[in-house]
Amino acid sequence: MVLSLLASASAQAPIYWSELGLQPGIDLGFFTLRWYSLAYLAGILLGYWHLIRMIRSAGAPMAQRHADDLFFYCTLGIILGGRLGYATFYTGGETGIPSLWGRPADLLKLWEGGMSFHGGVIGVLVAIAWVCWRNRLSFLRVCDYIAVNVPFGMLFGRLANFINGELYGRQTDVAWAMIFPTDPLQVPRHPSQLYQAGLEGALMMAVMLFLFWRTRARFRPGLLVGVFTVGIAGARFINEFFREPDSQLAEFTRQTGLSMGQWLSAPLIIAGLVLVVWALRQPPAGSGARVMRPDEGGTPAAS
Repeated sequence: MVLSLLASASAQAPIYWSELGLQPGIDLGFFTLRWYSLAYLAGILLGYWHLIRMIRSAGAPMAQRHADDLFFYCTLGIILGGRLGYATFYTGGETGIPSLWGRPADLLKLWEGGMSFHGGVIGVLVAIAWVCWRNRLSFLRVCDYIAVNVPFGMLFGRLANFINGELYGRQTDVAWAMIFPTDPLQVPRHPSQLYQAGLEGALMMAVMLFLFWRTRARFRPGLLVGVFTVGIAGARFINEFFREPDSQLAEFTRQTGLSMGQWLSAPLIIAGLVLVVWALRQPPAGSGARVMRPDEGGTPAAS
């Protein structure tokens, strides 16, 4: 339905989001189950299911019990890192002081929204580092395996943003422009949530799945996570040109010429490129690297 409306729209007749019949969640009478919460849950569960399939293939750097630990700790990392990242990077306003840090109780109000992708990345990296340290696993190779599964959550999360009518784009006159009910100006805007779902979600999903299952990229430690970092940060950098800056950071964007998301993405692009080049210059993991048998529960065995 949404795609057909996008295809038939014209610049003279912008699409009204309110006419799409979208609801923010499932009304259970006593409680509304939000699509945003379901998106996080679906992304995490699908990622976990696919990770189990991945570690059953040759050369896995972890066993089932490690995947279970990663599922738990990475979920915490996504939630805590995403929320704390939002409080740090996106609630400074004109003062530059993160306002949410002055109201610690509000940090727990996840239902009010506010999650940072970059904060979530930091949280997940901390979680992976903790699991790897406890189990003497290769941090880089585990990151490779986790990176393949992140686009699932990105796709669902951005689609949930669209369904909620939030995080819309800048004003435009393109044929598929939309008017969102939460927009105080009520002007046609880019449906930038769909752009992000396409680039950060669907495209990255296709790239990462192809590299893992159809090439030997997983045997070059750092290559998959490097490609993911370049791709996801590059997609975010591009999408920020179409996304409306957070209201509290509009002045920051005007003064610096780039949004907060772009400033945070630029070093990730550079780091990812460096990692890709480094990984391609290293010998494949099959030549003396340590790998984990799927049914093994202890320290990785030599291949």
